[in-house]
Amino acid sequence: MIWLYAIGSVILVSVISFIGALSLALNKKILKQLLLYLVSFAAGAFFGDVFFHLFPEIVESQGFTVQVSVIILSGIVFSFFVEKVIRWRHCHHPTGEDHPHPVATMNLIGDSVHNFIDGLIIGASYLVGVEVGIATTIAVVLHEIPQEIGDFGILIHGGYIRAKALLFNFLTALLSIAGAVIALIIGTRTESLAAVLLPFAVGNFLYIAGSDLIPELHDHVSVRESVLQILLFVLGIAIMAALLLLE
Repeated sequence: MIWLYAIGSVILVSVISFIGALSLALNKKILKQLLLYLVSFAAGAFFGDVFFHLFPEIVESQGFTVQVSVIILSGIVFSFFVEKVIRWRHCHHPTGEDHPHPVATMNLIGDSVHNFIDGLIIGASYLVGVEVGIATTIAVVLHEIPQEIGDFGILIHGGYIRAKALLFNFLTALLSIAGAVIALIIGTRTESLAAVLLPFAVGNFLYIAGSDLIPELHDHVSVRESVLQILLFVLGIAIMAALLLLE
C-alpha cells in the first residue's frame, strides 16, 4: 500500500510539469514577449527555493558545517564544468532547436537533480506514515508549480520548441519516480543520500540562477523591461516565501 501511495504521489508531481501547456493557447509573438519575464520569474523562484526551502532544510537536518559548504561548492564547480563542456560543443552554432542555448541544458540538469530529490523525500515520508507522505506531496506540488512555469520559460528561451520543451520538462520530472523507488528500497539510508544531494542541488541552482539566468536579463536594459524584470524576479522570490505559509 505504501508503494502505491508513493508512486501515485510522484506521478502526480510529474504531471505538474505539463503546466507549460498553458502556453499553447498563446501565439508565438506574445509568448516571445513573455519569455524574458518568465526567465526573470524563474531566477527569483530558484533563489527563493534555495533560501526558503532547500537551505533551511539542510541546516535543520545537518547544520551549517564545512562539509555542507564543500558539497554546495561542489555543485557549483560541477555546473561550471558541465557548462564549459556544453559551450565547447555547441556555442559555435546559433541557438535553435538543434542547438539549444547552454542555459536550457543547464536547467534540465539542475531540474533533474531537484526532481530526484523530491522523489527521495516523498518516498521517505511514506515510510514514516501515509499522512506524512500526503502532507509532503502537497508541499512538493505547491513549490513545483511556480518552478515548472519558470523551467518551461527557460527551455523556450533557450531554443526549444514548445512541444519539445514540454517533453523534456516531463522527462526530467519522471526522475522523481526513480527517487521514490530508491527511497522505498533503501529505507533509512535515504537520509544519507539526501544529505549529499540537497546541498549539491543548492549549488546547481545558485549557479544556474546567478551565472546563467541573471546575465541573460542584462542583455535587455530599457527602463520598462528592467522594471518588469525586477518585479517578476521579486514575485518569484515572494511566491516561494508565501509557500512556507501554505506548507
